[in-house]
Amino acid sequence: MSERVSTAGMRLAYAVETTAGERPTTGYKAVPEVKSMPSFNPAPNTIDSTTLEETEYMTYVQGLKDLGGALEYGANLTDDLMDFWDTVLTDYDTAVEGKKSMWWTVVHPKLAKALFFKGSPAPISFNEAAVGAMAETTLYITPTSAPILEAKPTFATDSAEPVSARTATKSTTTV
Repeated sequence: MSERVSTAGMRLAYAVETTAGERPTTGYKAVPEVKSMPSFNPAPNTIDSTTLEETEYMTYVQGLKDLGGALEYGANLTDDLMDFWDTVLTDYDTAVEGKKSMWWTVVHPKLAKALFFKGSPAPISFNEAAVGAMAETTLYITPTSAPILEAKPTFATDSAEPVSARTATKSTTTV
């Protein structure tokens, strides 16, 4: 029986095609500060197929799934994230000029496969704010392809590794 897993250690990352039309399998860069991710498992649309012969229940045919437009990823708003996202937007513009796509992946450290999709990022700004709260933003990525499950990618050597709160605290504490 497979181990049940939590969401700890999940990452959002991107890479640009090196060859137009081919999904990259290496060189993905992890997006820092991501706190929440959208569902990639929406209920399929239903198409009414009820005939006049039906007397009690309607019948349906399964239709298409709709991710709902731009996907929303919640993130802590930091200077590092804003700088990283500027790089994402520059990489996207360069990809488009080269007639290539930007691929996104959601990776879970304990699952064999990762989710991949092509998408276009939108610029970020400040979200709403409240007393006693974290400064947060929403990263919007508009999917331009259907999501697929494939073997996990490899990450760029300079990509952010997952950091536990304990590790982050130890590395910033001065004794």
